Amino acid sequence: MARVKRGVTARARHKKVLKLAKGFRGRSSTCFRPALERLEKSWQYAYRDRKVRKREFRALWIQRINAAVRSLGMKYSTFMSALTKAGITVDRKNLAKLAVENPSVFEAIVVKVR
Repeated sequence: MARVKRGVTARARHKKVLKLAKGFRGRSSTCFRPALERLEKSWQYAYRDRKVRKREFRALWIQRINAAVRSLGMKYSTFMSALTKAGITVDRKNLAKLAVENPSVFEAIVVKVR
């Protein structure tokens, strides 16, 4: 059987990894092995943080709604329960957007719910 020289494929693989590792600190951006380890770890962080981002945004929306509702003399929890009882189905993302960009419309919703 013929001998296989792997120089070309190995070089291509190393170049691909090092290109992806550009911007990392220290040897992680210049040496193949540490670069590969850092890359794999960065992919783990990216996978995890795609889920965390959703949690953080929901928490942010709740804080914004709470701040806007409290300035109108109501609590977040009572506002949300009154919202469901009134049959208004607006999600937290859009409520927070209204509270920031359109306070008059948000105030009208609070008055209707109250």
